[in-house]
Amino acid sequence: MALVLYLHPLASFCQKVLIALHENGTAFEPRLVDLMDAGDSARFLDIWPLGKIPILRDEARDRTIPETTIIIEYLEQHHPGARPLLPEDPAARLEARLWDRFHDLHVQAPMQKIVTDRLRPEDEQDRRGVAEARATLRTAYAMLERQMADRRWAAGDGFSLADCAAAPALFYAGIVEPFPPAHPHLAAYFDRLVERPSVRRVIEGARPYFPMFPFATMIPARFLAADKEAR
Repeated sequence: MALVLYLHPLASFCQKVLIALHENGTAFEPRLVDLMDAGDSARFLDIWPLGKIPILRDEARDRTIPETTIIIEYLEQHHPGARPLLPEDPAARLEARLWDRFHDLHVQAPMQKIVTDRLRPEDEQDRRGVAEARATLRTAYAMLERQMADRRWAAGDGFSLADCAAAPALFYAGIVEPFPPAHPHLAAYFDRLVERPSVRRVIEGARPYFPMFPFATMIPARFLAADKEAR
């Protein structure tokens, strides 16, 4: 297999790349990385010493590609599918990149702060940092509510890189810091995302690992039942 994706199905950034791959039916080999296993971790660190997943390995080109946005752009360049995830128009492309970074930096990052803090011993938890992360999420939600008032997808009418980033970010963020009832446009956008076949497929793949998620008991019931359409 020319393309190998090193990943864990529960990891939100891995899900971002998986959505892009599924959108275009791109053939790849998923390779599960268990960073808690010493042997598996050592083998992965030989490939990418920073130890961050996902990593795309293009064997045909002898290239190792890190960072989710770069991976998706690399796929667009070298393994394009029928559904481009970056618009051709320069202004529209910048818009997609903007909202990709928005979801990574202002939804994913604070969500992960809250999740990782839950894993710490109580005497090492960062209450102030978590409160700041929750405040950042609430600000991001308010911005997305305005953004989604007049559009179907994050960067306009077409599903793009920005939506690949939004889906897993909002999935987990909405669990740890639920969307306010006063944000109907955000809620409707999220519903469109999770109804997308590529996103349903990613949620289905993550489901066996949900018990590992520190906020597993808060996952909405609609995501706990098997989705036959995603298979």
